[in-house]
Amino acid sequence: MAADEGEEALVEQWREMLALHARTQCELDRALHQHGLCGSDFEVLDVLSAPAPAGVCGFRVQEIAERVHLSQSALSRLVARLEKDGLVVREMCAEDRRGVRVALTGKGRALHGEVLPVQRSVLTKMLTD
Repeated sequence: MAADEGEEALVEQWREMLALHARTQCELDRALHQHGLCGSDFEVLDVLSAPAPAGVCGFRVQEIAERVHLSQSALSRLVARLEKDGLVVREMCAEDRRGVRVALTGKGRALHGEVLPVQRSVLTKMLTD
């Protein structure tokens, strides 16, 4: 009986986490929409705004996918859209020519700086008591 109660509590906690994530993602999407972005767009811009390893321009697509929790195909479509909008550039990896690196453009960096306070404000509202 106690094990069942413990499992039920664990499942309820999991469901509450999923619900909080869904509510937060919806709120982020609403707030970022005014800037022409969705939450996933911002997450990619945010990853790309971090300093890249020394001597390297941008991040490999695989590195971005691991940090934003998107499939490679979904991320490829998202990056293509951001590239079309002039926010990122894609280049072949100089070190092995098999991979692709993605970097922010000046326009992408400026937009990230503009919407960073918006994203942080939503997170503060949704994730603090």
